[in-house]
Amino acid sequence: MRINRYIALSTGMSRRAADKLIASGRIKINNQIAIMGIDVKPADKIILDNTPITLPNKTLTIMLNKPTGYVCSRDGQGSKTIYDLLPKDLHNLKPVGRLDKDSSGLLIMTNDGELANKLTHPSSKKEKVYEVILDRSLTNVDIAKIRSGILLEDGISKFDKVFRISALEFRVTLHEGRNRQIRRTFSALGYNVTKLHRTNFGEYQLGLLQLGGCKVV
Repeated sequence: MRINRYIALSTGMSRRAADKLIASGRIKINNQIAIMGIDVKPADKIILDNTPITLPNKTLTIMLNKPTGYVCSRDGQGSKTIYDLLPKDLHNLKPVGRLDKDSSGLLIMTNDGELANKLTHPSSKKEKVYEVILDRSLTNVDIAKIRSGILLEDGISKFDKVFRISALEFRVTLHEGRNRQIRRTFSALGYNVTKLHRTNFGEYQLGLLQLGGCKVV
């Protein structure tokens, strides 16, 4: 197995991030600095920053219906975290992408680094669907602007679909996943998002999973 794949499977990071660790000399194989592209064997001892890393006994992926008020981090810095919702035997799982503290809905968590990279890499173009409630009615003119693209500080933000459910509620579909992108896009037009709930991520659908609940997929 190539060393970058081993690191990805062991840590949940992408192979590109693993390559950066190798290039910076932070990975050792049997007490020797690792080189790019080398193969490793099951008996090899792999160390990252003086800490041994090992392959998981088996891969595990779950869906979590995250409530608002929880942060997608191990250190909530005073806030509740998604790990407060999980039994201890699932604390080795890492979130794939994030939902901010004030958002709820579908969160994929896994120890499968290859799956995490597949879901988040821009080339995969995984569709994400959100239920959005605004503080005031969205005009048809502004819907057209959003579909055409809104200029944010980190580039153009364009939603694939904006479907009106009611005066204040919409279903938004996009393939990107920039930080607080939906909130910032509506804010640029003078709207405040009062609810943001993700229901779909690629082939995964939240369905009837209860708020705060999780299930293996």
